Amino acid sequence: MTTDRDIQDELVALAARVQVLEDQQALAQLVASYGPAVDSGSADATADLWFEDGVFDVVPHFELVGHEGIAGMVLGEGHQGLIRNGCGHVLTAPKIVVDGDEARGWNYALNIRWEPELERFWVARVSANEWHWRRGPDGWRTVRRTNVNLDGDEFPRSVFRRSVESPEH
Repeated sequence: MTTDRDIQDELVALAARVQVLEDQQALAQLVASYGPAVDSGSADATADLWFEDGVFDVVPHFELVGHEGIAGMVLGEGHQGLIRNGCGHVLTAPKIVVDGDEARGWNYALNIRWEPELERFWVARVSANEWHWRRGPDGWRTVRRTNVNLDGDEFPRSVFRRSVESPEH
């Protein structure tokens, strides 16, 4: 016989499962927002994916800290030149592990560029990404994103190894 307590326990368990699904969806949308934001030159929208003091570490090229640093990269001549010449930042769906108000994620990022002389696109960079997110008053934001070329070195493989060693939630 099912008791009121059994039903209450089932509802609590169901609510917890739904919360994880909602968190995973919100985080997947955050990752999916990066490419369109950065490729449209929307500096504020890009920076808003991070906490005010968040870090974007593009190993070994540069480390951006805070909204000002991230927005500055988007508005900088290097990035503006890329998007004027035709460039797409394509991120794959992330593996996401939620632990309360903290979460981790891993995915690939491809930097695809247009080559007008040959009328074709080419992949300029394929990288491993590791994300650390936190839920704040305004929802999920990035604490740190580490982006490193998959160039055969051990470090990028170790980034992805952490994803397969993380427990599924």
